[in-house]
Amino acid sequence: MNDHSKAFLYEYLNNASPTGFESSGQQIWLNYLKPYIDEHIVDTYGTAVGVINPGKDYKVVIEAHSDEISWFVNYISDDGYIFVRRNGGSDSLIAPSMRVNLHTKKGPVVGVFGWPAIHVRDLTKDTAPKVTDLFIDVGAATKQEVLDMGIHVGTVCTFADGLFEMNSRYYVGRALDNRMGGFMIAEVARMLKENNITLPFTLYVVNSVQEEIGLRGAEMIARRLRPDLAIITDVTHDTQSPKYDKKEQGDLKAGAGPVLCYGPAVQNNVLDFIINVAEQREIAFQRQAVSRSTGTDTDSFAYASEGVASALISLPLKYMHTTVETVHIDDVTGVIQLMYETLLALKGNEDFRYIK
Repeated sequence: MNDHSKAFLYEYLNNASPTGFESSGQQIWLNYLKPYIDEHIVDTYGTAVGVINPGKDYKVVIEAHSDEISWFVNYISDDGYIFVRRNGGSDSLIAPSMRVNLHTKKGPVVGVFGWPAIHVRDLTKDTAPKVTDLFIDVGAATKQEVLDMGIHVGTVCTFADGLFEMNSRYYVGRALDNRMGGFMIAEVARMLKENNITLPFTLYVVNSVQEEIGLRGAEMIARRLRPDLAIITDVTHDTQSPKYDKKEQGDLKAGAGPVLCYGPAVQNNVLDFIINVAEQREIAFQRQAVSRSTGTDTDSFAYASEGVASALISLPLKYMHTTVETVHIDDVTGVIQLMYETLLALKGNEDFRYIK
């Protein structure tokens, strides 16, 4: 990582990119990517694609998703309090006392998720808050004052926390799931360009929208691109911190390397190819098994059209869907290196079918 890429990382991660409203983040991502690609594609819903070496018969995708969890304004009370509903897998448990940005056409409005003080609650009856218990205070006294700020039903809200480094080992912040993935695939493109690599295939660097509500952006772009191979990156759970059950969720550790996933959507010959690259290049990696689906854009690519040979390289992450999502800097480097080396190992004529 150089100074330019680190500046991009902070700008990109600190920008809000809620599901369905990803365009500002996509523009930042494309602006960074353009010097390293030959052309680009943006589809109707905002998925952005950098194209390297266009026009080849064999087509490869590296992909991440760009959207973050958020909230929608759902109701405004007469006395100016704002009630919300989820946009993606937003966690009502962590919301009370959080600062939020409400994204209006007039610009962001700052608010807070209020909560009754401990002094006035019966602690013996305290329970985890439901979404319907949550409310945002923007300092307004009336509903009309809220409306005059540009806030209305459907206004999207994001937590305000930004990116920082902890103990010189970790990146911490909101939306590392999965804009850190967008950063990593952009770095792969930069390395290809700066190392003067000419690939024997067309490479699509894909930053998809709307993953958090059902892998929708990947579903659309996979049908359009129809690649021969797709390598997806997303986050997975670090299971070392308290409250995780390794017997149920696996033994995965931030700092121990990228995670390679086993599951029906993962094409085993592609997985073995990536494992061979990791072993040859001495890139540390971990293994994970999933039941039925990966829950990532891998599923959309794998089952698109007639089927796309797909694999998943995950970034171990602590505290998913909070404002303190945490990843190890070495793992970020490891994912970038593994994707880059895998692309260099491809000849552009691979047939990954099990039976030929």
